[in-house]
Order: sequence, then structure tokens, then C-alpha cells
Amino acid sequence: MDRIVSMNEKLSIDIVGLIGACSYALDCIEAELVNIKNKHGKRVAYISVCMAEYWAIKGDALQDLAMCAILHDNALTQYISEELEKDSVIDIKKDLSEKKKNLHCIYGEKNVTKLPFKTDVSNVILYHHEHADGTGPFQKKWNETPLFARIIHIADTVDIIRNSIKSDDNSWDFICQYLSQKKDSLFDSDCVNAFLHIFTKESFMRLSDGSFETNLWEIIPRKKLVFDWKMCKNVADFFAKIVDYKSSFTSRHSIGVAEKASMLAKFMGYDSITVQKMYLAGALHDIGKMAVGNEILEKPDKLTDDEFSKMKNHAGYTYLILSEVNDFEEIRDWAAFHHEKLNGKGYPFGKTAAELNEPERIMACIDIYQALTEDRPYKKGLSHEKTCEMLDDMAQKGFVDSDISKKIRECFGGI
Repeated sequence: MDRIVSMNEKLSIDIVGLIGACSYALDCIEAELVNIKNKHGKRVAYISVCMAEYWAIKGDALQDLAMCAILHDNALTQYISEELEKDSVIDIKKDLSEKKKNLHCIYGEKNVTKLPFKTDVSNVILYHHEHADGTGPFQKKWNETPLFARIIHIADTVDIIRNSIKSDDNSWDFICQYLSQKKDSLFDSDCVNAFLHIFTKESFMRLSDGSFETNLWEIIPRKKLVFDWKMCKNVADFFAKIVDYKSSFTSRHSIGVAEKASMLAKFMGYDSITVQKMYLAGALHDIGKMAVGNEILEKPDKLTDDEFSKMKNHAGYTYLILSEVNDFEEIRDWAAFHHEKLNGKGYPFGKTAAELNEPERIMACIDIYQALTEDRPYKKGLSHEKTCEMLDDMAQKGFVDSDISKKIRECFGGI
């Protein structure tokens, strides 16, 4: 099979599109755990970038504001996972709204420090729940809080209120009244004035009809970034962390797949750009699991046919989510086809051997290898030798590529 050659190619990524894909995954979590409807992150971003016009924020700064707004709750799965380890009976919705907002802000700020922002966004995620009068989680007053954090705070609050009121007519009137009442206490007057100056009742209604998303992508600059290996790994690990925190059953699975897929690609002679792409694809391969409920992901018993059907949808969701990223088709396919089989009986598309290239076959084998060798709460991981025997058996049955199975045996035998 022909190698994929990238002589002088640079890895150029649509980072805003990738962050947008991440927002879909975060939306699924918020919908499942705290009953905030889908596209909350994108609505917060839309409100934020519209308000940015008030201060004439443009270019790189506008793109960074949008990315921060989309990712303002990026640590939700991490926070819930770590808090549940300490206290299995916490009320997630109450806990997030009252007691420990500072924890998910701390986690979220730490997570984004290695992302490729063009401007200084220090403390934007950390302080996005601060009150103008200093009564927020960190007791920072408005003049101690970055403007972007204050913008996101009001945008986040407005969308949560909008989501809780059934009538759009009522929500607009209530929000205007609420912002006026909370001026200089919850929100600084400059941000309140900006919101009321930029939005009218008509433009506010777009948050409900879906057209806001099209407008959002028209407003935000979609500048591609050139990634070196370090930046590629940082971005990939950021996404993998969000996915892996979804369930304690797969706490390091995505990172493990990324590491081993890139290691095997390098072992097999692929160039450095392809190795980076394999790492990124491995980190993203299970992003579609964010749309699958934990009652299925963590069910200790055998799944029913209906439950297994829902579980299988995750690969299709990965395909759909990553389709939002411009010029990402190659990495998308490597990530999404990890459950395809050479005999055409895999999912989500039933691809045959003739339709699956070598990187896609590598990802399928690595996903199986990682799943079998990693420890999970209900089982100890298998040995390298036992796992390779199982892969060889799958190859004989026409599920996976026998040559790649042999390469895995050679590559990871000394680990």
C-alpha cells in the first residue's frame, strides 16, 4: 500500500473550526448534566463577538475572544469527574451554580494556557464568573477583571436566562430589566451598556432561530495556524483530556491512542507531518462519545441492542463533529473510521478493505490494542502478547489488517 508522503508540507489547522467542534462536545455535556441546551458555547461566543463591536475589537483579538467564549466551560467534565471521586452524592447543578464555580474556572484556565492564542488572554477563563462589585468566586472587582472575562460573564448569564424562559418575548424584556437592576453589582456598567447598545429585540431573537451560528462564523476571522509538533501535541492533548474525563472507564484512552498511533506511524516510516496528524486523529477519535450518555458508556452489564446501536453512533458523531473544521477531511476520516472492518461489517459506514487506507487501518488496530491493554475500573489490562494474539485472530477473520497487526507486535514489544 502506498505511503502518504508530505515532503515540505506544514501542518496548517483551522483552529477556530476545531474549537467550534470542541464546543459541540461541551454542549452535549452541559445538556446531559446541567440541562443547558445545545450550542450554549456558540451562543455565548456570538453574544460576545457582537458586544465586541462596542469596543472596536477586531482581528486576532476578536478570534481569541471567540475561542475563550466557546471554551469558557471547557473544564466541566474534569471538574465533575474529580469532584465525584471525592463526593458521589453531590448535586452537580446546585454545586456549579452556588459553591465551587472557582474550581472549574481554575481547571479551565489551566487547560487553555497551552492553546495557540494570538493575544494575552490570561485570567479570562479564570475570572469569567466574577461580579463587578467583587462578590464573585475570587472577589475581584470589575477593574481587576479582564474585559474579555466581563464580556463572557454577561453573555453566559444572558444565555442561561434566555434558556430558562420559554417565551422569547418575555426573555428579552426580563433580561433588559435584569441587566439594569444588576448594573454595577453583578455586571459593570460598560458591559451592560454595550449589550443594550448592540442588541435589539429582533437581533436577540436570532439566538433561538439558529441563524446566529451562520452569523458567528461570518464575524469571526478563520485564520489557519501552522503547527509545530509541540503545538500539535498541546492542542491534541487539550481535546483528549475533555473526551477522556467524560467517563472514568476510559480515563486515558484518547491520549493512549494518540501516543501509540503516532509511535506506530513513525515506526512504519511515515514523515513527521503524518505522524503529527495521526496524533491529532488519535486524540479526537472518540469525540463523538460526548453525545452518548454515561448510562450507556458506563453500564457494567451487556448492552441491549438499542443501547449498542446508540453506542455505535459515536463514530458517526465524530465524523459529523470534525466535518465542521475546514480542510480537515484526512484527519477526520482517520479518526472517525476506527470501528470500520476490512470485511465491510464495521461502522459507521460499513467501509470495505478497498475503501480503507493504511492510516485508517492503523487507527482501527491501535484503538483495539489500547482498549485491550489499558486498565479500567472493571478489568485489568491484557498483556502485549495476549493482545497481539487477539489482533492476529481478528486479522484472520477479516476484521483488521494482518500486516499492521504484525507491526504492532514489533513496535510495542519492548514497552
